[in-house]
Amino acid sequence: MFLTERQTEIVDLAKTKGRVLVEELAARFSVTPQTIRKDLNDLCDGKVLTRIHGGALFPGGNENVRYEARRSIAAAEKQAIGRAAAGMISDNSSLFINIGTTTEAVGEALLDHRGLMVITNNINVANRLRVFPSIEVVIAGGVVRGSDGGIVGEAAVDFIRQFKVDYAVIGASAIDEDGSLLDFDYREVKVAQAIVANARHVILVSDSTKFERTAPVRIGHLSQVHTFITDRCPLDNIRSICLESDVRLVETASRGA
Repeated sequence: MFLTERQTEIVDLAKTKGRVLVEELAARFSVTPQTIRKDLNDLCDGKVLTRIHGGALFPGGNENVRYEARRSIAAAEKQAIGRAAAGMISDNSSLFINIGTTTEAVGEALLDHRGLMVITNNINVANRLRVFPSIEVVIAGGVVRGSDGGIVGEAAVDFIRQFKVDYAVIGASAIDEDGSLLDFDYREVKVAQAIVANARHVILVSDSTKFERTAPVRIGHLSQVHTFITDRCPLDNIRSICLESDVRLVETASRGA
């Protein structure tokens, strides 16, 4: 499709940030929100971007967003989610922390904890926590994914299965309306499944943009976790699943976090 100069810049912004919002674009280009919505509709009709409420995502739903772009998406929301999750984890406990930018926010929020054993397949988490003497870091072996420092593969799965921990902190690339937790890399999914199976309390951390995306590989179902922490939950069906399955739903936006 032919792109105007403004549409080309919008696509470049979406590539860098992972998503673009109507109001921010309207202010940036000094045009009306209606003009931006038409641009986004054209780009989404041409399958260049994927429409979400209030804006658009790059890339399409069956592709993963690059690591640096993921870090910038909903950064403040992830920090609030991280603080809420860390507040549920007691000192002198053991936990898994899985791959993901939101799980990394949980790791960052754990720095003032004492007596933790953190088992992780996330190099970024291990590198951040290793300098704190009150936190013992155990890192999985396996294939290191160059894109984000995640450790995946059968060796990592076997390593995780050696432990039975108090908590597991996991994320997902997408959450389907039926409660399915989804991801892109089947190797990562196998590690996540082992983590869920070997923790007494599973904490799912995910910002609300994950409701707007999809991914091809199934990790499991929302009913398999004990606590779900997000900034906000816009789907009534997800609320119903949490209620019926005795999953504690925590929305950080409603707490003013």
